[in-house]
Amino acid sequence: MNYGEKKLCIVDNGYIWLQQFPLEKNHSVTTMFNANGEIIQWYIDICHKNAIENNVPYMDDLFLDLILLPSGELIEKDADELEEAYLKGIIDKSLYDLAWNELNNIKGDISEGEFKLVNLAIQHKNILINE
Repeated sequence: MNYGEKKLCIVDNGYIWLQQFPLEKNHSVTTMFNANGEIIQWYIDICHKNAIENNVPYMDDLFLDLILLPSGELIEKDADELEEAYLKGIIDKSLYDLAWNELNNIKGDISEGEFKLVNLAIQHKNILINE
């Protein structure tokens, strides 16, 4: 399986953000690590697509987000922004439905332990650190 592009950002106080952009998927994942290398959270952006331009990965965001905490707690974010974008005609019904379907599929995959990028976050971080 192609997990797409990965990008590593070192931020203040030794914190690291790993961004994963799986090609042909409708989400991207930012894993946030503290200075001790422990995962603080996975921030999952629901998007229309992931792509690469000038060797830089990017996503076409669809407003809706999901946060997964190491405890297993899931937090849905920005449903109001998705709703507003749909009502204002920024996105159409197909993109609105795509966002909700993707979020619900991810939640199901997480509950079944099948959301691969969560399981690969530490491995991907280590690969990029060693490059």
